Amino acid sequence: MAVLVTGGNAGIGYFVAEQLAEAGAEVVLGSRDPAKAEVALKVLRERVPGARVSWARLDLADLASVKGVEVGELDAVVLNAGVYLDGPERRETKDGHEMTFGVNHLGHFALTAALQDQLKPGARIVTTGSFAAKSAKLDFEDLQSMRDYQPKTAYERSKLAQTLFALELDRRLRAAGSSRLSVVAHPGGALDSLTPDRPPLHVRSAKQKLSLARIALQGKDGGARPAVRAAVGPDVHSGQIWGPRVFGLKGRPRPEPVRGPYADAEAAARLWAASVELTGVEPAIS
Repeated sequence: MAVLVTGGNAGIGYFVAEQLAEAGAEVVLGSRDPAKAEVALKVLRERVPGARVSWARLDLADLASVKGVEVGELDAVVLNAGVYLDGPERRETKDGHEMTFGVNHLGHFALTAALQDQLKPGARIVTTGSFAAKSAKLDFEDLQSMRDYQPKTAYERSKLAQTLFALELDRRLRAAGSSRLSVVAHPGGALDSLTPDRPPLHVRSAKQKLSLARIALQGKDGGARPAVRAAVGPDVHSGQIWGPRVFGLKGRPRPEPVRGPYADAEAAARLWAASVELTGVEPAIS
């Protein structure tokens, strides 16, 4: 099977790619940086001898790049890439959208539309949510955070938007009788300090290796498992949310209830319409 992983050159995305390659999948890394993609491919091939891996240029902050992506036929796409800006300045994508919302949600919304003819029947669209989204609420009068930009709030709202998009996509797929699946996966609490070394992509300091956070949290290799399960697991159904077993923070993946802000179908439909207007495209349902 063939799987595209956006942001597969680093962080959780790299470990999603590594674990998929170990499972025998052909993996395409979506990345805007050729140099970083080549480093990730080298590490992947060293870790997984015989791995079938490649990369495709993809810049989620540039809708023209997204709309023109060509990756061949896919059995799944893992919408993993994302940004969390910690500076106080509000930044924008090439298309003039607030950067966090534009990359995390709008870029992936447009990518799903662009991949319509490349996704096979029965393909899975796996969207990366976040524990942080549970406390978020969308402001439909200010989706672009023009009035009061706060990096943390913008990130939380973008992850809620991704989750609502995935669940609305599921509703539309099922209404159309499609065989494709839309699934959400979130990594729980995934820290660099608990992540195994993958030099030169990731190397922990001696202090990080002594972290006691492993009692409650996990590394990014553990955070990748829900997405991998959602992409290839035989027990996965459209419309599910998969996350870590232990308090949603660590451990083996399991499905979680769809409730709270995630269950707001009216907000999801409203977000879908706004996303079509902002990107100029709409994922076809088939």
